[in-house]
Amino acid sequence: MELQFTKMQGIGNDFVVADCLVPDAPTEEALQAASVFLCDRKFGVGGDGVVLVLPSSVADFKMRMFNPDGTEAEMCGNGIRCFAKFIRDRGYSDKTDITAETLAGILTLTVTDSDSTETLVRVDMGEPILQRADIPMLGEVGSAINETIEVSGEKVAITAVSMGNPHVAFFEDTATDERIGHLGPLMEKHSLFPRKTNVHLIAVISPSEIKMLTWERGAGRTLACGTGACASVVASALNKRTGRSVLAHLPGGDLHIEWSEKDNHVYMTGPATEVFTGTVTVKNS
Repeated sequence: MELQFTKMQGIGNDFVVADCLVPDAPTEEALQAASVFLCDRKFGVGGDGVVLVLPSSVADFKMRMFNPDGTEAEMCGNGIRCFAKFIRDRGYSDKTDITAETLAGILTLTVTDSDSTETLVRVDMGEPILQRADIPMLGEVGSAINETIEVSGEKVAITAVSMGNPHVAFFEDTATDERIGHLGPLMEKHSLFPRKTNVHLIAVISPSEIKMLTWERGAGRTLACGTGACASVVASALNKRTGRSVLAHLPGGDLHIEWSEKDNHVYMTGPATEVFTGTVTVKNS
């Protein structure tokens, strides 16, 4: 299979973008099967995921995203900003507000500023999900806010939030690579999370600023996670550590997150950049 692709990144979270709107595009099934190879940084293109740009019968366009391990993510905050830039740059839409069908629902992507290099996109991420059964997280009915769980013999206070995909956040005075590298993979596969979970270590800088490190479900350490930044700000506000409008510092760059009191929606604003285009041959497995 020959694939013409576009490499894109949003604050260091990088993706192989496949245009499934063109004639004779590879099938979705073929692209999912190829996602492990495509994301491989030694033998493939390299990326934190494969983003598919697809037609939709219920929105302007549809996005699917496959992780480096071949599993499908319900949503990807940095990936959907790249998705919006791709659509605008390829001339598929000149609308300021673009709707996107995802497994997390239909989202509105607002292009607030754009040039040939970088596009700034504001995404209405919808309402955060706090009920354990809907995250999903096992346990009693209700939410998990500052709840202590045991991780490899250690007690850790976590807050669980879904932004269409599951997240847990925990707070420490400093956020270190060693700490997220140790607890991240253990918490990702914790028995409380039947579909696994993304994990975020947060250090609060001020009521309007946090630093966070991420271990992504199906990907491991990444430089950024858009849905994770949204979940982390919700968790910070729920624990009264910050307000509801917060600048989140991630290793790859910054995102502005607002948890609106008007409609309870979370809004994420950040950049998307095209890196290069190319063609790759994917051998049949």
